[in-house]
Amino acid sequence: MTEPVPISTRQGLARIIAFVGLFTAVSFATDWAVNHGLRNISQSDYGVSNRLMTGRANAEIVISGSSRALTHFDSRIIQSITGRTTFNIGRNGSQTDMQVAFLKTYLRHNAKPKLVVHNLDLFSFVTSREIYDPAQYLPYINEEAIYTAVRRIYPDAWKWKYLPLYGYLVEDMRFTWIRGLAGLVGIQPEEDHFQGYLPRYSRWTGDFERYKRDNPAGVKFEIEPQGVRDLREIAEVCRSQGIPLLFVYTPEYYEIQQLESNRLEVFGKFHEICHEFQVPLWDYSESPISKDRSNFYNSQHLNAEGANAFSIDVAHRLAQSSFLK
Repeated sequence: MTEPVPISTRQGLARIIAFVGLFTAVSFATDWAVNHGLRNISQSDYGVSNRLMTGRANAEIVISGSSRALTHFDSRIIQSITGRTTFNIGRNGSQTDMQVAFLKTYLRHNAKPKLVVHNLDLFSFVTSREIYDPAQYLPYINEEAIYTAVRRIYPDAWKWKYLPLYGYLVEDMRFTWIRGLAGLVGIQPEEDHFQGYLPRYSRWTGDFERYKRDNPAGVKFEIEPQGVRDLREIAEVCRSQGIPLLFVYTPEYYEIQQLESNRLEVFGKFHEICHEFQVPLWDYSESPISKDRSNFYNSQHLNAEGANAFSIDVAHRLAQSSFLK
């Protein structure tokens, strides 16, 4: 005959079950609060993402790409000169795999643009080894394109999606959850993005001189098969939806070109994809902007003054081109 479980044991088990249940409920509630707060932010980087995710961008010209897209294309100038609404969805620290995911997400929620301008750089064929600032994607991990791209880089990213607070506790080194809780009660960050564009007011740093000293034999940029597929996917996404696409290689400081040992090979692959998909490429490598160090804060990125000059130039070219007619 089985002996009855002592009352003290039953009470202990009940307390454990109650604690686990309370902990789980609090975890899910806090996770919801952080995500909801981040999705309530209307300014700065999350403000850009939230405008995109809720279908409130709906621009006629969409700028896509990496941090060079984010900081080089002033949407306000392009919109003013072309007369077409413009929005910048460039992602800081992103490779083409995350760029295509963000473009697909934009197209899912917003009206089809009349033109996608995608920024190219010598890293375009290098796939992500890790994600810069993973928290920028955590509130939107249920978006299929974003989740698929993240899972390719982090196979255990299912935990971000299904385990409450996991992404913020394990992957978020910037304590973004604090911004989420602040957003939940209506506290907004200072606005620093303008129609998605992020101006940089920094001046030239000493990074380039150190980079030259550290790489006397030059640098080589990988052309990875997956990176090629990612850039082709951007072209295919636009072609399948009937959206004109323009590739732009924005200005980089001219001295860095002397260190890029396989620059011609990378551009050869660009032209191969351009020919396959009939996509024009506007190359600003020889632009006068590239010759003036005062336009840059490092060899790859224009400061606000340089971005102003470049945006005026590219906007006039767009206005005179057949893209917007």
